[in-house]
Amino acid sequence: MGHWLERNIVEPGKLPLLLALASFVLTFVVTRVVTRLIRAGRGPFGNVSAGGVHIHHVVPGVVLVVVGGFGALASRHGPGSGVCAVLFGVGAGLVLDEFALILHLADVYWTEDGRKSVEVVVVTAALVGLVLAGFAPFGVNGVSTDELHDRAAVAVSVAANFLFSLLALSKGKARTALFGVIVPLVAVIGAVRLARPGSPWARRFYRRRPRARARAGLRVYRHDRRWAVPSRRLQDWIGGRPDSQDTRVPQRQ
Repeated sequence: MGHWLERNIVEPGKLPLLLALASFVLTFVVTRVVTRLIRAGRGPFGNVSAGGVHIHHVVPGVVLVVVGGFGALASRHGPGSGVCAVLFGVGAGLVLDEFALILHLADVYWTEDGRKSVEVVVVTAALVGLVLAGFAPFGVNGVSTDELHDRAAVAVSVAANFLFSLLALSKGKARTALFGVIVPLVAVIGAVRLARPGSPWARRFYRRRPRARARAGLRVYRHDRRWAVPSRRLQDWIGGRPDSQDTRVPQRQ
């Protein structure tokens, strides 16, 4: 394990990225636990206010992202880079946990629109994890011929998966495209199946194919009917169940 970590994480310079990812995920988990306790009226936690203004945790998150980002650029080597990576990861976790609030400029944290924050966090963690698992083919000293061949194969595989994922994304299958970057078979399936109605692919290639449009609409209906409930339950388990009514409060612009 130590040799693998040294060759694939430390030597290519990925240790700060690993620290940032770990702190990012941990911050999101802790933040969601705290906010759910506040929502339930349990524990010693409470909302932070100053002068009657509710201070969302995206505010300290932005500060930490700025400090960690500029600090990482200033100290690319040594322990300082690790510290800055942790600060950046914590800040990014706080910011993206309230991504939906930034997107809508409204307090939609516990509404249906607030689910976008959970989706963005999962997407970000998955993509950064993919970069870590990609085993950079460059920047490692003393690589044997077999290792170079293996790393080249990994790079080609990742590039092919990325192209299939882009194709799936053009067909309106964002989640399939995301997981396709990690699981090649998912990307291939998403790329070859019918596009979702209204997607760029459907608008371009189904415009004069009424049968294809009808089949695509029927497939989407059956898919959403089958997977909508499990997907919502998973999101509720990760981020908490939204309020039954939309009680968003517009933010000052």
